[in-house]
This record gives sequence, structure tokens and C-alpha cells, in this order.
Amino acid sequence: MDKQEKKIEIGVVGLGLMGSSIITALLISGCKVIAVAPISEDLNHAPEWITHYLNESYKHQLIFDCVADYLNKVTFTENYKDLKNCGLVMECVTENIDIKKLVYQKIEQHISAEAILTTNTSAIPIDFLKEHVQYANRFIGVHWAEPAFTTKFLEIVCSTKTDIAIAENLYKIATSWGKEPTLLRKDIRGFITNRIMYAMYREAFYLVENGYATIEDVDRSCRNDGGHWMPFCGLFRYMDITGLQAYYNVMKDLFPTLNNQTEVPNLIKHIAEDGGTGITNGKGFYNYTKQEAAEWEKAYEEFAFDIRELSNKYPINLVEKRVQAFNDNLPTNQLKGAEKNILITEEKNI
Repeated sequence: MDKQEKKIEIGVVGLGLMGSSIITALLISGCKVIAVAPISEDLNHAPEWITHYLNESYKHQLIFDCVADYLNKVTFTENYKDLKNCGLVMECVTENIDIKKLVYQKIEQHISAEAILTTNTSAIPIDFLKEHVQYANRFIGVHWAEPAFTTKFLEIVCSTKTDIAIAENLYKIATSWGKEPTLLRKDIRGFITNRIMYAMYREAFYLVENGYATIEDVDRSCRNDGGHWMPFCGLFRYMDITGLQAYYNVMKDLFPTLNNQTEVPNLIKHIAEDGGTGITNGKGFYNYTKQEAAEWEKAYEEFAFDIRELSNKYPINLVEKRVQAFNDNLPTNQLKGAEKNILITEEKNI
């Protein structure tokens, strides 16, 4: 990370699970964080969660310094005035427009007009939220994934009034946090990942509700196909690697049969309206005992560290680095032939 970027004091407002996870990610990357609790009780559990995340990160060798050294870089407070020196402030409160609007007002009383203000949201359009801030040019959506400190995922989303230069600067800063961010220059509901994932969810419900497959079979299929290769290359690269023409031909017949339902599926509607929350109360698409729920939560945490380690072996620029390393060892007059040999080798591997 650039020394100047390390000196940026970052504010995080909202200390729930997501906010605590984001703070952990920032601490691991060397940032100093001002953690503001809009709800007093958050001060009771947030330090405990962050300490746990850091201890697990140390155990899995994401960090090597003493956990206390990282904790010394975070200040927990209820006072918004403590954000006054922050060059970047991240709002991480609940997905409620009225609450977010109130929080923006409190934040903007104390930060400069040049400070970047971001919102962590996956459901509310950035173009809508921008109407509730004073300086929309430096207001940006930043969509994190959980756990924020293990995944490389981060979506940076502009509104119609966002200064693109500011968004591009935030993109560069985010790479210094160990992320492989995406930058959406235009706002669209759901951004990239949620639009793709919810299209998948819709088709999954269609298959189950119409008797084509069970919940277990759909989960097993996703786990062993898309879940196997998506961490490596993503959708478009996968089609390139495995044969673009085949996908073109299948799409012509398959696309017209895919589900385009606009209503919430009955399967999830019945569970949700009956109070089901998933592992937190044991009632979801599957039923869980308290022990099973705890073990699933623990297993997911372990998996998040393991998949991060595997992903680090195959970064997004892996092939570019390999080709560059190969070419750096050759005289310029041999470069064209070398590139040809690389392509032949890759075709054989495919």
C-alpha cells in the first residue's frame, strides 16, 4: 500500500456484523479507523467481533503482527465529531432510507466537502440515496461482501452526479486493501453481482417449485459446477476457456425457456412470513438444531479463509504475469514466436 494511502483516516459508521467485518478488513490493510456506533449497544459487541475476526486471521496467517497492534488502530466512539479528520467515511447502517438519511446528516456536519462519503448497500439505488447528501459529487456506493476481510470482492458504484475521478481514486485505494474491485460508472439496481445472483436464485426456485429438482439437488449442482470454476475465472472467461461457440448455440434454445417471474417465489415467501431467518433461528430452506447452526457458521468461516488462500494462487492477472515473465526472458526478436508458442500451449491445456 502506498504510504499516503495508509495515512488516510477512515470512518466507519455502523458497527453491526457487516461494519465490524469491514473494519477488520481495513485494519488488516494497515488503515487507522474511527468506528462510530449509531446504536450504543453496538459498542458492546463490535470490539468482541473484530477481536475474534483478527484472531482467526492470525490463525490463518492473514496477519502476522500481534492482534493488539491492529486493535490499537481503531477508535470506538458514539461521537460523530471524531470523523472530522477522515478523508473517507463509510456508512454501514441498516437498509432503511430514513435511517441512512439521518446518518448522512450527522456525518456531513463534521467532515469536509472533499471527504469521500460511501454507502454500503446492495438494495437501494445510489442515484436515490445521492439526493440525501450535501455533496453528491463525492458520494459513492461501496458494496462489500461478507466476510469483508477474506473476500477480494468489492463493488464501487457511481451515481449520475459522482465525480468519476473521485471514484477512480477510490478504486485505486481499494486495491491497496487487497481487493479486486469493480467500478460501475452508472448505477443500476442490484449492481453486478446481485443481478447475476438473483437471476440464479429465480431459476433455482422455478426448478424446485415446479418439481424438476429438490432444494438439495439444486444446491449440490451449484456447488459442484459453478461453485467449482467461478472462483477461478468468472462467467465470460469460462466461456472463452471451454468453448464460446457451444454457449452461443445452447443460448438460442435455452434462453426462451428460462424463468422470468417477477413475483417473490412462494417457497421463500412462506418461510419468511412464518418467521424463518435461516440458521439464526433454525428455520429456513433447511431446519437446523442450535448445534448444526453453529457448525454451519463455523464451517463457513473456515471455508472463507481456505478459499481466499486458493484464490491468492490464481489472481485475476495471473496469466498476464506469466506471459510477462516468459517474455522478459526472451530477446525482442524472438517475442512474436514466443507468443505463438504460448497460445499453442494454452490450446493444448484447454
